[in-house]
Order: sequence, then C-alpha cells, then structure tokens
Amino acid sequence: MTLNQTPEQIARDNIDAQLKEAGWEIQNLDTMNFSAGLGIAIREYPTSTGP
Repeated sequence: MTLNQTPEQIARDNIDAQLKEAGWEIQNLDTMNFSAGLGIAIREYPTSTGP
C-alpha cells in the first residue's frame, strides 16, 4: 500500500492479500493459467456489466 492509492486500490490490495492468505492464486487476465492451482482469481475479468 502506498500513500497515493485511492480507497478502491487499497480495497483491491486488501482483497488480494486475503485471497493469497487463503491459498488462492491471483492472476491477470492476459496471463491466466487455470493449471496453476485449485483456487484461481482473475483481476478485472470482463463481464457484460463491466469488470
């Protein structure tokens, strides 16, 4: 966390940290690898209503 982060960025960092602590693999959409483990979380996955 840095001092110039928005509240949304801080929340995303906290969520990522909690997911990692629970054993999830956090990945970016452009480099996702579903074989990396059992718990995979994709950052900013596009949906019909937005990321």
